[in-house]
Amino acid sequence: MEENGINQERLEKMTPRERQMATANIPKMVLAFSIPTVIGMLVQALYVAVDRFFVAQIYGVGEDALAGVALASPVSMIVASFALLIGVGSAANISIRLGKGDREGAEKVLSNALVLNLIFAVVLGAVSLIFLEPVLMAFGASEATLPFAYTYTSIKLYGIIFTFIAFSMNHPIRAAGNAKRFASAQLLGGILNIFLNPLFIFTFDMGIAGAAWSTVLAQGISAAWVMLYYFRGNPAIRIRAKFMRLEMQYILAIASIGVAPFLMQMLGSAVTIIANNALRAFGGDHAIGAFGAITAVVSLFVMPVFGIAQGSQPIIGFNYGMGDMARVRKAYVSSAAYAVGICTIGMIFIATIPELIMGMFTNDPDVLALGATGMRIMVWTMPVAGFQMNASTFFMAIGRAKFSVILSVLRQGVFLIPLYFILPPILEINGVWFATPIADVTAFGVTLTLILREMRRLKKMTFQT
Repeated sequence: MEENGINQERLEKMTPRERQMATANIPKMVLAFSIPTVIGMLVQALYVAVDRFFVAQIYGVGEDALAGVALASPVSMIVASFALLIGVGSAANISIRLGKGDREGAEKVLSNALVLNLIFAVVLGAVSLIFLEPVLMAFGASEATLPFAYTYTSIKLYGIIFTFIAFSMNHPIRAAGNAKRFASAQLLGGILNIFLNPLFIFTFDMGIAGAAWSTVLAQGISAAWVMLYYFRGNPAIRIRAKFMRLEMQYILAIASIGVAPFLMQMLGSAVTIIANNALRAFGGDHAIGAFGAITAVVSLFVMPVFGIAQGSQPIIGFNYGMGDMARVRKAYVSSAAYAVGICTIGMIFIATIPELIMGMFTNDPDVLALGATGMRIMVWTMPVAGFQMNASTFFMAIGRAKFSVILSVLRQGVFLIPLYFILPPILEINGVWFATPIADVTAFGVTLTLILREMRRLKKMTFQT
């Protein structure tokens, strides 16, 4: 007897969650798996938005402090890139191995991922603290904004281990099919940060240092909640001491898939650095602050798109591991439709009331005008960007990392970064705003071509279980 092409013996060996991924209605399951991750990623976006909102309210220094937090963003993105390298790389491998019934292999990947996280956190944190001041100056800091950027970034680096654990080790939980637990860890940290920010900044009169310490504390508690999952209760996969000796085959397996989000995030950091320098040259510190506010608002819609993609990843990876390509295709189409829908709503919302949105961050007329103009220009290709991000994650989910790398490098490295050098000397600050939509539209054609080609390839593949 078979169900959806799967023999009964294989079904009986599956956990209830694995049977769900193998047999349940795809569009409904993608939505069910995505809602918790969307909530979690939305909360992650709130980390950034909340910090920038409250920092901007500091009396007398709000605009410089807002620019300082924006200048710290590339460092945070570099840290996140290494966490993504390990987290997404291990998650995709775990999903595929579970789909093949290789639970021991999945636990070896997980245990190696924990060791890698600890090593990267210590090394990256130490190196970053040593060279922080010259790095921030290279990133576009001025004499007015450097003290704020240095204070904020150095404190966050003290808690870098919490960032790695809370962010990276949470992805395998999602890969094993427990999207609610994945989201709860992010939700816990995000809600704590929202409440701790004003407490530390204003009640304890800690200023911008309070914004950083509130984030460190919130991420520390989130990290504890993540690790508690692996050592208590009945997790789908466990961290086992006997598997914590690093093995090259698992390191390479993690890196081969994790390299795509790593490059995407590193290029995002490079893009922010180049944009900040262009903004400083053609608009000053106020333009950097405005750009920081824009990216914080846009991330409130972009991060849920990552949530949709990540919610579908275990479904896609598991069914790809089983060989059920029809369900793989259906899961991708469903997640892409949801992603484009969210970005379309975001585009309409932001483009309709940019002045009102910017007014939440500042009452400075210069920053307000710059930010409102930038929002109107930058957001009109958000649906295209949503499609691209979803496609990149899809290729990671099926282990075809080279295509994910191509898409990551194409938009930011091939198109966006050169546009930041070409357009501002011609259009001044408007050149920074126009660079993003032009890069999105240009990269869309390549993304669509690769996706259509992959859908045809999967359609020719037969069910292998």
